[in-house]
Amino acid sequence: MTGRSFPIYRAVSLLKHEIIFITYSNMELACTLVLGLIVVGLLYLFVQRDSARYATMPPGPTPLPLIGNLLQVNGKTPHESFIKMSETYGPVMTVQMGPQRVVVLVGYDAVQEALVQQADVFAGRAASPLFVRISGDFGLFLSNGERWKQLRRFSISTLRDFGMGKRTIEEWIQEEAKHLIEEFRKTKGSPCDPTIILGHSVSNVICSIVFGQRFEYEDKLFVHLITLLNSNVRLASSIVAQLYTMFPILIDLMPGLYKKMVKNVNELKEFTSKMIEKHKETLIINSPRDFIDSFLIKMKQESDNSATEFHIDNMITTVINLFTAGTETTSTTLRYGLLILMKYPHIQEKIQMEIETVIGRDRAPAMEDRRKMPYTDAVLHEIQRFIDLVPLNILHETTKDTVFRGYSIPAGTIVIPVLHSVLFDKTKWETPDSFNPGHFLDENGCFKMNPAFMPFSAGKRICAGEGLAKMELFLFFCSLLQNFSFRSKEDPENISLLPTSTTFVKSPQIYELMAIPR
Repeated sequence: MTGRSFPIYRAVSLLKHEIIFITYSNMELACTLVLGLIVVGLLYLFVQRDSARYATMPPGPTPLPLIGNLLQVNGKTPHESFIKMSETYGPVMTVQMGPQRVVVLVGYDAVQEALVQQADVFAGRAASPLFVRISGDFGLFLSNGERWKQLRRFSISTLRDFGMGKRTIEEWIQEEAKHLIEEFRKTKGSPCDPTIILGHSVSNVICSIVFGQRFEYEDKLFVHLITLLNSNVRLASSIVAQLYTMFPILIDLMPGLYKKMVKNVNELKEFTSKMIEKHKETLIINSPRDFIDSFLIKMKQESDNSATEFHIDNMITTVINLFTAGTETTSTTLRYGLLILMKYPHIQEKIQMEIETVIGRDRAPAMEDRRKMPYTDAVLHEIQRFIDLVPLNILHETTKDTVFRGYSIPAGTIVIPVLHSVLFDKTKWETPDSFNPGHFLDENGCFKMNPAFMPFSAGKRICAGEGLAKMELFLFFCSLLQNFSFRSKEDPENISLLPTSTTFVKSPQIYELMAIPR
């Protein structure tokens, strides 16, 4: 047995020798020692087997027992820690987050190669123990396999082809923009926090699409629903939620945050269920009014299919998925965008000049105007790049064993394609750390797309609401700047663009603006 790294045989021999001299009264201790030795031996064998399986994975920092590399990752800005690590270990790394091995992809080339060139392999969604406990594996965002494929195909088709209702999505946005303008007019140019106003406007768009109705901004139920959404996004971005993901046992040991999220989700489910019941009472099979109608019709069409994914559990969770994503991300982008335009008033003025030339002041902006407004389009794209809304992306997972850049990655491995590293890749952007609309303009001032523009991710898991978000951003921004100039009480030089939170979703610091009528 000489030369073995873990001399189990010698330890057993010594233990036998000691047991001979143990009295009957110490027999319980002897049994405990033997049991402990067996456990250690089995653990050693498991580690050896596990290590062999992961031996050809990408390189990475040496992990500590149990906590892995957590001490090397800044909990508030993990994307910055990963980029720093990549300077040593390369753009494809293995980082151990607690007991979980995670493959981290840094830079445009690595992220694009994985999510686009090997789209099927990296199309899995990592199961979050927290969210699985709350909603199961139902719905669009966190599902996998055939469920995800069917729900995504249906959702994108419904959002894309919404000319089937009484109004198109563009008309819904234009109508909501009028209400938004009126809300800002009520401020009479005095300082105000735009958070609630913008949040209600954006949320009303997705409400019109999903529920077939908008809500008045003062509606108590509407305000409560948005409060629930904002609360869960904030809770999901917390350090405790991250710990739940790495150490699921903490959900039972420290259930406070979990219980708050469950309460919020249950209230959203109750509201959604009531809306669905109302739709059932007035449903016209050949004339769907909104997403819920379309889903109900699909359920009827597949009622004889025992394996269908179009059932009430998937419906409720998918509706909540769309409602949450359609409210939070776009409203945050608008709020961040207005802050940027106040810091750079010359950019705001240049957009307004383009609006005057192409649209004027006598009609509402329309999507057909965008192709004639390259500077405005460039600014909107640069806002999305610069604010880096979801720096880590949503966690992916490999769907099967694969070889990536010479490294073996087992099926079921969590993958983090760091979007921040793409949107700020120094090889793809001229001045990545500066706000520069020129990133999206050619030498003739025409709009040009940059392949490293990935705020919505890429590949098969690209955001299902990308088209809707782009429409909202263009129509809302143009409508606002057509009617107002936005100013701050502060000197533009002193306006900070640093976010308040970066763990999951970046948010601008709380600020006030003055909407000056034009």
